[in-house]
Amino acid sequence: MNAAPEELTSLVGREVYSNNGVFVGEIEDVRLDLDAQAVTGLALAQLNHELFASRVEGNTGVILPYRWVRAVGDVVLINDIIERFDTGSEEPDAEGEIEI
Repeated sequence: MNAAPEELTSLVGREVYSNNGVFVGEIEDVRLDLDAQAVTGLALAQLNHELFASRVEGNTGVILPYRWVRAVGDVVLINDIIERFDTGSEEPDAEGEIEI
């Protein structure tokens, strides 16, 4: 049984959790590869400050690779890699976002 396709905009506003149940953030936008016609990332805001405190300040966000997504439903589940995220010293891009 195939489910009806959903519009990409339906992802906006959904909460993102790790597969261990840890809140990560809320989807604000999606990153697309128009040549491949594929979603490549999820732009998150309303972040879990415990996970990102050393990396994100103020009104910035993060972009998670879409390959980390395990399931999409009422919420989006991602791999628990986010909980083991290395707290290196990457710099934010020009828009204040940190790409993981």
